[in-house]
Amino acid sequence: MSRPHALVARDDPRRLTLQARCTALVEAARSGVSVEGARDTLLADLCAFQAEHTAPYVRLVAAAHRARPPSSAHLPSPTRWPALPTDVFRMARVSTYDAAEDVRVFRTSGTTSGARGAHAFRDLALYDHAARTAADAALFPDLVGANARARTMRLVMLAPHERDAPDSSLSYMLTRFAEWYGDPREDGVTWALRDGVVEVDALTEALARATSSDEPVALLGTSFAFVFADDALGAQRFSLPPGSRVMQTGGFKGRTRTLEPDAMRALLSARYGVPDAFAIAEYGMTELSSQLYEGTLADALRGRSVAPRALRVPPWMRATPVDPETLAPVPHGEVGVLRLDDPANLDSVCAVQTSDLARRVDGGIVLLGRAPGAVPRGCSLAIEEAMTGRADV
Repeated sequence: MSRPHALVARDDPRRLTLQARCTALVEAARSGVSVEGARDTLLADLCAFQAEHTAPYVRLVAAAHRARPPSSAHLPSPTRWPALPTDVFRMARVSTYDAAEDVRVFRTSGTTSGARGAHAFRDLALYDHAARTAADAALFPDLVGANARARTMRLVMLAPHERDAPDSSLSYMLTRFAEWYGDPREDGVTWALRDGVVEVDALTEALARATSSDEPVALLGTSFAFVFADDALGAQRFSLPPGSRVMQTGGFKGRTRTLEPDAMRALLSARYGVPDAFAIAEYGMTELSSQLYEGTLADALRGRSVAPRALRVPPWMRATPVDPETLAPVPHGEVGVLRLDDPANLDSVCAVQTSDLARRVDGGIVLLGRAPGAVPRGCSLAIEEAMTGRADV
């Protein structure tokens, strides 16, 4: 039987201290200061805090401690604290506080069983801070800093506005992008996806305006929306002004047409006339508060040599491919299932175990798709532990 856990008040001193440390960590990373040591210490303290207050994580940690001798707890390891599998977000509330305080609940797109993962927030300040800092560095580096070419640019969204999809973390983020980076003119931001349908006229008119005014545009959307747009546009092609960029995110789960990453970038470059380096992927999850981006756009805009493609991990996060059975870290370059530690997940759980295959390379993480077939055994056991408190010993 799992031990009881207490919900945490918003003004709990320990929570406020952790929140301040999370904010300071992201800010230090923005300034270019090395934060690895502070990050690891903060993540351990967050795990200890959440192991007392987030019910599924309370059970997971208790089961893990029974299965593994306490004497091993001092060993330095990015997986010293267990990570909660993303599937648990479909099965239980993952939160340190009462649902009455929710200001937003983001939900996954669903599964074949119909269950949707849910990530509750009572405060979006850390989410906003992490999202803006990551986008400043990877997506809009030319709009920030003393030498910024401009402070805003035209944006075209192939995704719904948050008012049309209030439980979508992507729509929430893109709506903030519209506020932070969008051209303030009436036609400066265009939303070209509604009710799952690409509004082709709105898309073509927005891109034509950018082209005729010779103003760079950022075209941001989901992978399947870009495929739908490609089908709808037929033979029409664009040659977007220099500095224009495309960001695509998400996979093709449940879709009839899929494209490999190289083919997707080729499609985007050919259709919109942007260089390959300016078409980048973003990786985010409902269960996280931070995002990862490919670094080629930032390299090109800063005049650096463009590094091979990889998702660059924000310095305040930790990304660790782990063995699918033991959930222990795999050697550099080997394939494992991706564990992500995100300190911006203050009020839920910062240690998240995905089912995405990945390998670590110099400069970041390369994703290799979902683990085939059943949930990896290590994740399956962790789900059982989180839901029942029972460990396989």
